[in-house]
Amino acid sequence: MARMTDQQRRRLVLASASPARLGLLRHAGLGPEVLVSGVDEDALTAPNPTELALVLAEAKAAAVADRQEAAGALVIGCDSVLDLDGGALGKPADAEEAIARWKAMRGRAGVLRTGHCVIDNATGRRASATASTTVNFGDPTDAEIAAYVASGEPLRVAGAFTLDGRSSPFVDSIEGDYGNVIGLSLPLLRRLLGELGIKITDLWV
Repeated sequence: MARMTDQQRRRLVLASASPARLGLLRHAGLGPEVLVSGVDEDALTAPNPTELALVLAEAKAAAVADRQEAAGALVIGCDSVLDLDGGALGKPADAEEAIARWKAMRGRAGVLRTGHCVIDNATGRRASATASTTVNFGDPTDAEIAAYVASGEPLRVAGAFTLDGRSSPFVDSIEGDYGNVIGLSLPLLRRLLGELGIKITDLWV
């Protein structure tokens, strides 16, 4: 079967500034454009972490889908929060909060919830869902936590940790989709696209 030409292939837009999400999509053979939503995450609320992740993802996708630059495109919005004891933990506000966060997480398990929303601007249809992955944290020392926070990395990511960065040695294991913890679940994205009648293989570049 012949591959689609650039003219035939649907435009794909990622409503996120996350280089990790962009990298996941590119490694999966997709070539999204990036339009940052500008949504004020702190202004949105929900009853629990699962719903909050979805509300944030839907808001980001909708904000970008409303722009003229996204006309006719498939828009993907994602957002992640760490569910620890039922509380939703996003990006820490400062180094002090990041240190406190890690001291609370070490030796325990949390669940990384990532909301996904796909809007087909050609039809107005949308599909959304939240993916969940359990993260089993190791037991870094106070000195290791301080050094990690001093790197600045945890201030830029939900839950104050990453699996593909400096905190990876402090995560013992995960249960579920690795990509979901990085910021986007490719299996879930495939299913959401399928709900909209789109094959992910038709989006390969």
